[in-house]
Amino acid sequence: MNQRTLRQPEGGLAEGSIEEQIIQMASLSYERLPLLETIFERYALALGSAFKSFVAMPCEVTLLSFEYLPCGPALEAIGAPALTAVARADPWDARIALAVSPELLFSTLEIMLGGRNGDSRAWSPRSFTAIERRFCQKLAEMVLDELEPGFEPVGGVRFRFDHLENIPSNAVIAPPATPAVRIRLQVGLEGRGGTLDFVIPDSALDSIRPLLSQSFPGGEVGGDSGWREALGRSIEGSEARLTAVLHEVRLGLREVLDWTPGQVIDLGIDMEHEATVSCNGRALFRAAMGRRKNGSVALRVTEELGDEKERDDGRAD
Repeated sequence: MNQRTLRQPEGGLAEGSIEEQIIQMASLSYERLPLLETIFERYALALGSAFKSFVAMPCEVTLLSFEYLPCGPALEAIGAPALTAVARADPWDARIALAVSPELLFSTLEIMLGGRNGDSRAWSPRSFTAIERRFCQKLAEMVLDELEPGFEPVGGVRFRFDHLENIPSNAVIAPPATPAVRIRLQVGLEGRGGTLDFVIPDSALDSIRPLLSQSFPGGEVGGDSGWREALGRSIEGSEARLTAVLHEVRLGLREVLDWTPGQVIDLGIDMEHEATVSCNGRALFRAAMGRRKNGSVALRVTEELGDEKERDDGRAD
């Protein structure tokens, strides 16, 4: 019986028999990281604004793909040549790779040198000059700096540029078989542009993996505080009904039935007695009663009745 072979198996597996690929697939563990995917979706929106400020031109950044595969195949899939920045991630104590496609590098360089209205030319593979490498470093530092705020909800990280490689597969960030994620972004600059490829080994994410494996928790990721401000303004303009209880007396039913018209009932209230103010059945504070010059009854807060106060009182008892 002839054995079938798979020439281009998924996940960067080497060629071989079906049995060999099954064994290799079983040895690889790819755990999805939903929160990391959300971070990069938000990052694509933020990076568009950063590029606009960097090149003084409208820019659109799109998340093209988010793949889980071994580190070696992830770097090889980027294609060469492409200047690849290796950055140290603190406090992860690890390295990540950022590959800038030649099309994006030269499009950005032409625009910043005054070639905004010129036609983009096809790039022919060649070695990169010292000026091009220096400009790529500045571009990579800007891209990495913009990524740092996205990780603040999961502990924060700082990316420090280390060095550049001409060929992505030469970037040593982890052993080739190490599981990793490869994120590809498309950067559009009015008909020009190119791609950015991030390769992050799983070993770099070990300290925050429990957080990244969770689903997206509402709107906490990305630092977008607009919804909080809108909610705050809405609450400030709303109305709340407060109830002030001056005193409560517990009486038996027989005593109440014996009441007659004109009878005076002593509630035990004097001028120093304070009222308890509540909202929706929840006690908020105690207040002393008084009267303003216009005749309105006023309250002066004397004691807050929040949760912390109630817990302290419970422990004292």
